[in-house]
Amino acid sequence: MEISTWLLFIAVGIAAVASPGPAILLAVSNSVRFGMAKVLLSSLGNITGLFILSTAAIFGLGAILKTSNHLFLVVKVIGAAYLIYLGVRQWRSKDNFFADQTSLNKSIKDGPSKFKTKSSLLIFSEGFLIAMTNPKAILFFTAFFPQFVNTNKALSQQFLIMTFTFMAMSFVCLMSYGLLASKVKSWFASGNRTTWFNRVLGGMFIGIGVGVLSFKIEH
Repeated sequence: MEISTWLLFIAVGIAAVASPGPAILLAVSNSVRFGMAKVLLSSLGNITGLFILSTAAIFGLGAILKTSNHLFLVVKVIGAAYLIYLGVRQWRSKDNFFADQTSLNKSIKDGPSKFKTKSSLLIFSEGFLIAMTNPKAILFFTAFFPQFVNTNKALSQQFLIMTFTFMAMSFVCLMSYGLLASKVKSWFASGNRTTWFNRVLGGMFIGIGVGVLSFKIEH
């Protein structure tokens, strides 16, 4: 994998993993309730789930990429459209993950009273299941990875590089959100700050999605 392609992958990946979702909600909730040690466990569980989903997506993508350049183009366009969709949705989002503890409680299925009794293994498992039961993750991997693949080189090596890079970025992002929640929760309670946070991330998604359409991959 070319360094320039890998760096572009990282740029897109950062925008992707920073977008608030169920894994981030769990990291924030664990941070507020239990501290960073539990955020570490749930984050490890989450990236383990991401690895399994990515592997499943890779097997399907290998066949697509070897079948037809036209199919590759279709997947490329779908991927760009998906990134733009994520950007528009993020831009329009009114969610404030740091202001309302009640909304965080609702994101944990068992409720806060039962959650307090959960073991470290169950904390890990919850992060894992959040990744595995998110249908958007498979679509994202399928639409995202082909944008950066050189079909004339070994696919397995490229996919492994992207998978572990994405896992590392996801882990750092989840830990960062957990730390942020523990340090500056009150600062993020401002609705105006939340609006700009969502717009910055949304703009990144839209801009990168448009850029992907013109991105040239060597064949």
